[in-house]
Amino acid sequence: MASNNPAFRNPAFTQPNALAVQTASATELQDMYNRPAAGPVQADRMTVEDTVMKSGIAFGVLVVGAVAGWALGAVMPALVFGAAIIGFILAMVNIFKKEPSAPLILAYAAAQGVFVGGISYIFESIAPGIVIQAVLATLTVVGVTLALFASGKIRASKKATKVFMIAMVGYLIFSLINVGMQMFGLTDNPFGLRGEDIAGIPIGLILGVLCVILGAYSLVLDFDFIQKGVQNRAPRKFGWTGAFGIMVTVIWLYLEILRMLAITRE
Repeated sequence: MASNNPAFRNPAFTQPNALAVQTASATELQDMYNRPAAGPVQADRMTVEDTVMKSGIAFGVLVVGAVAGWALGAVMPALVFGAAIIGFILAMVNIFKKEPSAPLILAYAAAQGVFVGGISYIFESIAPGIVIQAVLATLTVVGVTLALFASGKIRASKKATKVFMIAMVGYLIFSLINVGMQMFGLTDNPFGLRGEDIAGIPIGLILGVLCVILGAYSLVLDFDFIQKGVQNRAPRKFGWTGAFGIMVTVIWLYLEILRMLAITRE
């Protein structure tokens, strides 16, 4: 099943390792039998536990960057948007790089952290209390999704993934149109078309709810592909790819929730 998250397009998450069949002598077989069993870490294989640890490190760097970004947002907001550009470039590098690189992924976490912290400060200055609400809402969505996935009550399916992809393409087109209208002054609303109403309900609020659902399903796909990477005995270094993929989804989810809450404060 194809994932929406390009971070998981590496064959390590889609193709099982082929085990080479070798002929060994009786003595070699006995020596192999006498050796202690190697665990996934000793065999340099990807595990859920190791991926969780790498994710914790990456999110720790993200939080440190967010603290710095919060401070920069108060004095030099232009640097915050510069960090967003650097983060985007690093994201593209990590996505298209064949082998995961821990330094590049952590650099992405730091850059995005600065952007997330800075943009959070800006929103907080406009609508006090909004950041803690967005953080709690994001943690709730991630926690509930992870619990449902771990319990087996929710799984990715081909049909649901197709609907998800169609919705994501539609959302991307809408976002590009909205940005274009804002750039050319075709709307004076700070949120563009998102700030317009349909039957008294802001379009941004409707889209925000949709994005939360899409974000939750994107997390399901992320967890599913990490699980497949473990089952396929992918090399341990691909745990960094798993951490990167989850981080991309969580950051997007947080920013969408933050924007949705801001629209409701207008």
